Amino acid sequence: MIFKNYQWSILAKVSLILVTITGAAYCLAFRQYNYLIILAPVIVFQVYDFFKFHQKAQAEVEQFAESVHYRDFTRHFDEKHAPLELQPLRKGFNKVNQTFKLISREKETQFIYLQQILELVDTGILSYDVEDGTIMWMNESLKKLTGIPYLKTIHSLEKRSEELYHACTTLKPGENKVETLATPRGPQKVVLAVTAFQTEGKTYKLIAFQNVDTALDETEANAWQKLLSVMTHEIMNSVAPISSLADTLKRRLHESAADGNNPTATYEDLEIGIDTIKRRSEGLLKFTEVYRNLNKIQKPSLSKVFVRDMFENMNRLLQPTLDEKGIELDVIIKEPGIQFYIDPHLTEQVLINLLLNAIDAVKEKEQPRIILSASKEGNENLIEVTDNGHGIDESMIDKIFVPFFSSKKNGTGIGLSLCRQIMLLHKGNVQVESRPGGGTRFTLRFPANFPI
Repeated sequence: MIFKNYQWSILAKVSLILVTITGAAYCLAFRQYNYLIILAPVIVFQVYDFFKFHQKAQAEVEQFAESVHYRDFTRHFDEKHAPLELQPLRKGFNKVNQTFKLISREKETQFIYLQQILELVDTGILSYDVEDGTIMWMNESLKKLTGIPYLKTIHSLEKRSEELYHACTTLKPGENKVETLATPRGPQKVVLAVTAFQTEGKTYKLIAFQNVDTALDETEANAWQKLLSVMTHEIMNSVAPISSLADTLKRRLHESAADGNNPTATYEDLEIGIDTIKRRSEGLLKFTEVYRNLNKIQKPSLSKVFVRDMFENMNRLLQPTLDEKGIELDVIIKEPGIQFYIDPHLTEQVLINLLLNAIDAVKEKEQPRIILSASKEGNENLIEVTDNGHGIDESMIDKIFVPFFSSKKNGTGIGLSLCRQIMLLHKGNVQVESRPGGGTRFTLRFPANFPI
């Protein structure tokens, strides 16, 4: 609106000159020289006035352009004492200057804000011009991390750390690399992440230095804690049934000593129970041996195993717990003489996990039932553990095999993960089918001919 007023002023002057020249032309055409003599000075004055007006306007524009060029947005154009025709122009210049001043202040505020953020973060930040290597930014975190107070160019870094210099200059945008950095506090592992950006025709590289020594130490500590949790969980899974079975045998022994009837049957029960404890103890020792040799490549000790014998062992081991909770366990083997080529100790560990999970799932059902079955399907041998428990929520299905994820309040989240790992050692897999309130079925799939 302001500049439109200035434009109207120019239009008025030009129109007035045009009208005067038209009148002079009329007088000249009709030989009215008296009027022509009067109009001639008027025309000269109007042209001179327009020329002076143009000069003043040009001078104002030059001053405004100079202030923009030097970013001198503090300059103020006096509107009050300006010629009437230039007042709109000066008012417009002041408005533009004020806008530039506001934008400049906002940019400066943003720059200071960004600068403070970069100084506060723990990550070291380095930015340099790719063409000549000039350092554009180096925050305090990087100075403390490297012990380097100042770098003029990225090439100055080569004298202090050739490996770090090579990594900074050769890493491409989007790449990252772990480097061991010599710092005042000793060698530290640092992750370098690189990105690049262009502005005003120049390319800049931005490098972030993240000290991961502390994170690695914490991760290592957490890994040990989780490993101990795994060991405790699996040992308890094996020891609890053994303890329960031992209590049952002890009670049977006391009952036999009290009534003195049929000692032979009692001794047979004791022998079977002790044999079961021996087998499970050997399996537990084998399991702990696997974890003791984690740094070695593990291979299962494969042998042909009668599935019937393995299921009987599971039944004897868990029978006291099943009786105590009133849970029915159905064992179904379609072919009584079926044999699987597996590691019996590790497979029993998987079955214990699945059966204990099933026991926990059906404990609140009115007629709790678990089915343990085995069959052959094409080139695979199958073992299934099915229960009529509360089922697994659909949103949890994809997560239950994730290490340390558990939907139970006191769960460790490693049982099913371990089952999957053991099945992978057998070149097989474990699958789950479930629906809330409709029970769950876990299927262990072993290759019929295990590839050696």
